[in-house]
Amino acid sequence: QVQLVESGGGLVEYGGSLRLSCADSGCTFPDYVWSWYRQTPGKEGESRELVAVFRSADDITYANYVQGRFAISGDATRNTLFLQMNSLKPEDTAVYYCRARTRDFENIYWGPGTQVVVSS
Repeated sequence: QVQLVESGGGLVEYGGSLRLSCADSGCTFPDYVWSWYRQTPGKEGESRELVAVFRSADDITYANYVQGRFAISGDATRNTLFLQMNSLKPEDTAVYYCRARTRDFENIYWGPGTQVVVSS
């Protein structure tokens, strides 16, 4: 059974930084495609926004609104996914979710999320 648990969220001031972690169990890290998504307050009825995708260290994609500010990385030896968030803005306030997808698209797993609040 794959289980994902995010951590590292919190309250930070405008321009500050946070590092999110997603600890994974029950899976082999390289066998999955890893992503960070976020859900903005008041938009719970809408789809979660894609933030970044980690297919491998050489194959990473970012949403335009975080390009240059956020960095996704993975440590297969620790089965952990990271999201380094710099130059945070109030509009980055959201619940951030870790997602793991098998490379054949058969299975998708989500963590419970971690709250990030950026004050202005």
